[in-house]
Amino acid sequence: MRGRTWLGAALVLGAQLRALWLAAAVEVHTAKEVVAVNGTNQRLKCTFSSSSPVSQQLSVTWNFQPEDLSSHEPVFYYLKEPYKPPSGRFKERVTWDGNVERNDVSIVIWNLQPSDNGTFTCQVTNWPDVYGTIGEVRLRVVQKVNFSEIHFLAVAIGSASVLMIIVVTAVIICRQRRRKARDKRIEVADTEL
Repeated sequence: MRGRTWLGAALVLGAQLRALWLAAAVEVHTAKEVVAVNGTNQRLKCTFSSSSPVSQQLSVTWNFQPEDLSSHEPVFYYLKEPYKPPSGRFKERVTWDGNVERNDVSIVIWNLQPSDNGTFTCQVTNWPDVYGTIGEVRLRVVQKVNFSEIHFLAVAIGSASVLMIIVVTAVIICRQRRRKARDKRIEVADTEL
């Protein structure tokens, strides 16, 4: 009986430790999709949360999977300091834009091209939290930005505001001119009397 109790307690403890181990994993947060204009620069935001404080062994790995699903390509690596890729399509086109103390491990891709269409992955390990989610950002490089409904709404509100200012200004000017004309008529009438 005593052996079974010990075994049951060990199983329960093991399940709790496993749950705590999974809860201690690093969580990575990214935008799911980003649209950028050809030839521009784009910040790929990646943040993380960890149950452990930021450690000296914190590492960040950015990779790229082209749309044609060819092999993954390294984009950027961080371990105590940022390391740019020594070769490949992102050599001289990627810079570190993060701050690990603020749990931000973002990068900027320069001079985007249609060949940059694909999925970027951001993976963070913060010892002892070495397991966790991998953030994915799908990048679409377009020739020009689509005129979305939000842009249309902003233009409509801006135009309406400018029109209101013009109308209010015209009303104020008309009232002042009428007042001056009335004052002048009264003055002329007073002088005639």
